[in-house]
Amino acid sequence: MITLPAGSFRMGDIQGIGKSYEQPVHLVTISVPFAISQFPITFSEYDMFSKATGRKLVDQYKWPRGLHPVINVNWEDAKDYAHWLSKETNKTYRLPSESEWEYAARAGSTEKYPWGDQIGINNAHCTSCGDTPIKNQTAPVGSYPANHWGIHDMIGNVWEMTGDCWNYNYIIAPKDGAAWIDGDCTRLVLRGGSWGDTPNDLRSSTRLRSYSKARTVNIGFRLVREE
Repeated sequence: MITLPAGSFRMGDIQGIGKSYEQPVHLVTISVPFAISQFPITFSEYDMFSKATGRKLVDQYKWPRGLHPVINVNWEDAKDYAHWLSKETNKTYRLPSESEWEYAARAGSTEKYPWGDQIGINNAHCTSCGDTPIKNQTAPVGSYPANHWGIHDMIGNVWEMTGDCWNYNYIIAPKDGAAWIDGDCTRLVLRGGSWGDTPNDLRSSTRLRSYSKARTVNIGFRLVREE
């Protein structure tokens, strides 16, 4: 886990090149520090939970397990994992709110990506992001550089779940870092883009909706620990 300081940031499509549901850009103030997973949760980590709770192991499709991000899990699965980990450690773990996620991904930046306005070469795992030998599947976590706060894979590899229900714009979005638990809660907000997406879907402000019960090969998650 990487502990992040309290602070404020401008959330949303600062460049004005994205979708309408990335607007309006608004100031979010996170008043207390929190910790966030340095990497997406891996198969190795999730398998420990599955074995401890008597669950069937998650299908890795035809790809490696181990240090690859866990896939084929849904919103309820991710929350169950966070609840189990909280009980095991006597600390509070949960999915990040959408605003916490963007705050962590940006790491103080205001450009399209945490490292600038160009995707560059081999900064992230996606389609047209470089000359990686790993194509059409996930990459092991930590295969690409960390952002300025030491967090890996916020951009690319797998879409990441947040704790927020889907809403079509930010007009009445929380401005205190809390998860938005009103709206269409049959769907949740995903962030970060995946191995199968192009650079435009990897911008720090890009958001996507997914059915909360969906389990797919391009969606995973990471956790926040309340400090």
